[in-house]
Amino acid sequence: MKTREQKQKDLEALTQQFQEASSGMLIGFKKLTVPKDQELRDRLREAGARYTVVKNTLARKASTGTPFEQAAEHFKGVTAIALSSSDPVDLSKAISKFAKDNPDVFTFKAGIVEGRVMALKDVESIATLPSKEVLISKVMFLINCQAQRLVTVLSAVPRNLAVVIRQIGEQKGGSEAAQ
Repeated sequence: MKTREQKQKDLEALTQQFQEASSGMLIGFKKLTVPKDQELRDRLREAGARYTVVKNTLARKASTGTPFEQAAEHFKGVTAIALSSSDPVDLSKAISKFAKDNPDVFTFKAGIVEGRVMALKDVESIATLPSKEVLISKVMFLINCQAQRLVTVLSAVPRNLAVVIRQIGEQKGGSEAAQ
């Protein structure tokens, strides 16, 4: 049995994890086998998330004063938490894919993204978004594309002028040779 000091340390550690996380998913499960649990942990690790099974009372206390406080009513039954301080899209993709593959084992309770509580349909819509890096690269492409078009238009004027001058020079050179 844990001592009071150990319980306090666990509470402080979980509170710190809640404060550092930008997104998190509350998950319930039943009849979870070790291979399925390991599969979920591997997917979440690839997404850059931490996964822990928590005691509901401890989680409710730790969520006080954090963005997870809004989801405190979902800390009922068997609860696991997947926390991520990076891109919420990767976490959402991992959770929604696992939920679709294992509907008999997995139940989604709530998602917290940027301090807002979200339902499963919202998390699934986030999962369909491209990652942050892909979105940034698309924006950079659009900005660069416009710059390239501007350079092309601006360089066309002197190039066309040079072509016209060369053609005039060729015409004068050709007419002087004829005389």
